[in-house]
Amino acid sequence: MQPQVSKPHERTQRAGFDLQTALAAQFMRTRAQTERLAQPLSAEDCALQSMPDASPVKWHLAHTTWFFETFVLEQAIPGYQPFAPQFRVLFNSYYVAVGARHPRPERGMLSRPSLDEVRAYRRHVDAHVTQLLQSGAVDAQWLELLELGINHEQQHQELIVTDLKHLLAKNPLQPAYVPAGAPAVVNVPPLAWLSLPDGIRQIGHAGGGFRFDNEEPRHRVFLDACEIASRPVTVGEYASFIADGGYRRAELWLSEGWDVCNAQGWTAPMYWSADRLPATAFTLHGAQALNAFEPVCHVSFFEADAYARWAGARLPTEAEWETFAAGQPVAGNFLESEVFHPAPAGPADDGALQVFGDVWEWTRSSYEPYPGYRAAPGAVGEYNGKFMSNQYVLRGGSCATPASHIRASYRNFFPAAARWQFSGVRLARDIR
Repeated sequence: MQPQVSKPHERTQRAGFDLQTALAAQFMRTRAQTERLAQPLSAEDCALQSMPDASPVKWHLAHTTWFFETFVLEQAIPGYQPFAPQFRVLFNSYYVAVGARHPRPERGMLSRPSLDEVRAYRRHVDAHVTQLLQSGAVDAQWLELLELGINHEQQHQELIVTDLKHLLAKNPLQPAYVPAGAPAVVNVPPLAWLSLPDGIRQIGHAGGGFRFDNEEPRHRVFLDACEIASRPVTVGEYASFIADGGYRRAELWLSEGWDVCNAQGWTAPMYWSADRLPATAFTLHGAQALNAFEPVCHVSFFEADAYARWAGARLPTEAEWETFAAGQPVAGNFLESEVFHPAPAGPADDGALQVFGDVWEWTRSSYEPYPGYRAAPGAVGEYNGKFMSNQYVLRGGSCATPASHIRASYRNFFPAAARWQFSGVRLARDIR
């Protein structure tokens, strides 16, 4: 998940005592949640980087703090002195307008500052943000940036979980991050197809509340009639695809996907040990037996697309997915559940299941700006304009996403070959 930015708009009218008080409470809850995620880990766990696309937990702890210091405190408090001036370079991510950045693939080389120093940095910034919010009315622009920083940190909470899973999976001891609970034994309802009639629809964020700039502007789309699967694809269903030679049949794969599949030796979703019996998967609870009823996860766009072809279906567009999800309650297995793993669907009913939480769902839509999109000015506007190419959109959130962070209009995005995110599959099909 790439960091995103909120677009300045007329939400500044919300600025006032009630908003300031609410943001102060949300800020402390979010910061405490991040600390809880790091609490079971050693200093060694927090320092390591398993691949260039991942970052050490220590870096996430520092970078989210850097955001508040750089974009809120340094701007809102006259004469503010940074905790450590060198942190401006060490913990910058992609903000070219801010200045120099430490190379992303080398974040795991930062043995200094220590984890204790990073935690002291967090306490320092937390104290100054709290003091700012208690000093009286705060200008609306700083409240906007504070709210952006809170949502930015929630994104990094998810990245802490996904990056940590990739790191621990590299360890031959297969250590658990947290103990496993009792396995869920549930017969999931049969997959059903829910109709989505054709017509002109509106997608994009509507109404009040926080949103990132890539969710705007709200705009019209035309949808042809289609059907959307009532639930995500399960481990058992995906295992049938593997057993039918899904990873050996070039006709099911996009050309680039077939090349990547062969070059990287894919034979199953990431973290599966399907070459050994009984088959297991590495989870944040350590190695666990595959549960046929759980949503399959850690599949790339290429794998999701190949499965859909094999199943005689396709992936939904993001406009279809958002229309399908509109009005569904944002409820399910999220970060706060502390399960850190997809769970089987609940009891059958006539509606959609697991629309939110458990696994991100790939769409067939390229990540690009909505019609009329304008990036925010300044450094905080850099991200989305940079990343709107060569990636595909995912929707719905996962078991690693904070529940308060997700909504029907939320757009996540990853390269087509990415597998380390909790990404799964919901099918669609045309009505002929």
